[in-house]
Amino acid sequence: MLFTTDEEITQFGGKLLKLTHESLVTKTSMNVNVFFPPSTTSSSVPVLVYLSGLTCTPNNATEKSFWQYFASKYGFAVVFPDTSPRGANIEGENESYDFGTGAGFYVDATQEPWSHNYNMYSYVHGELQEKLAQQFNQLNFNNVSITGHSMGGYGALSGFFKNPGKYKSVSAFAPISNPSTCAWGEKCFGRYLGEDKSLWSSYDPTELIKSYTDCNQPDILIHQGAKDPFYWRDHQLQPENFVKAAEELGYKGKVLLNIVDGYDHSYFFISSFVEDHAKHHIKYLGLE
Repeated sequence: MLFTTDEEITQFGGKLLKLTHESLVTKTSMNVNVFFPPSTTSSSVPVLVYLSGLTCTPNNATEKSFWQYFASKYGFAVVFPDTSPRGANIEGENESYDFGTGAGFYVDATQEPWSHNYNMYSYVHGELQEKLAQQFNQLNFNNVSITGHSMGGYGALSGFFKNPGKYKSVSAFAPISNPSTCAWGEKCFGRYLGEDKSLWSSYDPTELIKSYTDCNQPDILIHQGAKDPFYWRDHQLQPENFVKAAEELGYKGKVLLNIVDGYDHSYFFISSFVEDHAKHHIKYLGLE
């Protein structure tokens, strides 16, 4: 067995499995949570990948987002990967909340010593999905969409554009939309990828969309809380930069940015709009 089931929880008629496995990509043991809706007993089920933000484990979203309710209602599975390798025992990986443990930034690191373990891009978009498909053949990774929050929202947008045709749709909650120009991104890109700014651009959604020529693609749904201090005060998120790039380069009208009054950066915000994102994805997963 590729995965060990550490816990099985019945929820909304489906099953939430808390799994561990050994990753060849990160060279560590990895945790992942997967929710199976009731319909998975005998049929192939579409999949939504949810990427979490800084400091999170797979448990944050499964306990606070309410994705499982809508996954059960509409009939899709949800995969909740971890946000970094854990236990790599690299000096400095636990010194700050926004780099290292809990902050893999969904890149494949090129710089020592991080390149040995911090390969979350290949892990999320490659190894994890391949191994889940092997052990749980009811999961249809040929019919998969992606979403995420904050660092995970950036990871979802980046992964969508870097893998044309792989994901049926994409959405994001308060994504780090232009990481090359914010403190979080500069720190993680600089230490994981080095000073080559072209490598930074190869993961930056605002840069990636500039070279994305296939505009016969699904709408991109983004929600952003107006009271989110990382948005209005710290300028870490910058969704307007992403929208501006999209509007200038042929994706006009296809990025649906919703700035919502009164909401912050927390899971209270995410859970308030998760139904909108579920409805967005089921259109493209063939579940309407």
